[in-house]
Amino acid sequence: MLIEFSVTNFRSFRERQTLSMVATPRIKNKRARFSVPLRGEKFPDLLKAAVIYGPNASGKSNLLKAFASLKALVTAIPGPNPFLLPVSPFRFDPSCLSSPTEFDIHFVCGEMRYQFELHVTQERIVLERLVSYPEGKETPVYIRRYIHNKEVYEFGGLGLDALILETWRRITPSNVLFLSQAVSNSNEDFANLSSPFSWLRDSTLLVLNGMNDLIRSTQKLISDDEWSDLVSEFLREMDIPVSRIRSENSESTAQPLRGLAGLVEGSPNKIKLSHKTALGEVEFDFNEESDGTKNLIGFWLPWTRMSFSNSLKNKILVVDELDSSLHPKIVELLVEKHCDLEKVSQLIFTSHNTHLMDSKLMRRDQIWLTERDVNGATQLRSVHDFEGREGEDIEKRYYAGRYRALPIL
Repeated sequence: MLIEFSVTNFRSFRERQTLSMVATPRIKNKRARFSVPLRGEKFPDLLKAAVIYGPNASGKSNLLKAFASLKALVTAIPGPNPFLLPVSPFRFDPSCLSSPTEFDIHFVCGEMRYQFELHVTQERIVLERLVSYPEGKETPVYIRRYIHNKEVYEFGGLGLDALILETWRRITPSNVLFLSQAVSNSNEDFANLSSPFSWLRDSTLLVLNGMNDLIRSTQKLISDDEWSDLVSEFLREMDIPVSRIRSENSESTAQPLRGLAGLVEGSPNKIKLSHKTALGEVEFDFNEESDGTKNLIGFWLPWTRMSFSNSLKNKILVVDELDSSLHPKIVELLVEKHCDLEKVSQLIFTSHNTHLMDSKLMRRDQIWLTERDVNGATQLRSVHDFEGREGEDIEKRYYAGRYRALPIL
């Protein structure tokens, strides 16, 4: 599970900014937090969800894109042609253009706490560092530095033959992680490398560029009656009066869920949705549905994977503009259902729906705010960073300017 994520010199982020999922002990609402299973170590509870508010162009989406960039760096593989790494420094400060982007992520997997730190330019890895915390004790696993035009490695708690480590070091290109290269070239499961690598590679489901791809994937799955019934049931829970969904193709072409967010290849089928009212039942073409209904159909795919897939427990769903074309009460219901799941997972999303601020569902430490400073750099804070009391009207105080992070019109 995610403990905290920090980013420096990435897009609108100039100085180090940190999103923390550590629950503040003094705040009530136990429904919003969960205990962390760690071997030999007591650790504060973590939060099940976090929402990020702020004006347009204040950096909300850039924070989520930082998650995507780190994931892309972890999954990058060497190829025959050189390629630029997916980072973009803060442009308003000339000194930042020649400085690396920095990611620092703390997480829990396999009842072990880890820290992974990565500094990169578009051309190369500048620093790569993995630390584990057995029994709560900081234990460096390895560190890789680029100093004076030379790569320098230090190996700590790996316990591997020096020849193997040297081989992995030699075959690791300057723009590929040592962690990725070591795991992909090993015939054995070295838990202190494979476990954190698998978490970094597979833990996060990203929905950053709207729901269109997910909508097409869901349409493809609906050719199977089982999936069709599940989508219909989900829509009815959101007060969409859909009694049945069918595909015009009689032959089932559904494929297993796979990929980053369960995307299914192929052209979407033409589907029909039956709406039921007191006057009867009428069938509509998919293109006649509202944007909100279409977005819910797309969101059903990652939502279902997070909620019910055994392979996806202890994962993170990151969504940009979860409230797009959705009623505030529907967004509130989705967050509420997430918090009530027996299987622990985390939801991080951006929103302009301030109804959640005063819904009594989200705690002060779950509500985050972005704003631009005079230099155009993003500042990230939680409502808990400001003076206040539990139970106050956060939405009212927000619009009164008590937490800033409002557009200046």
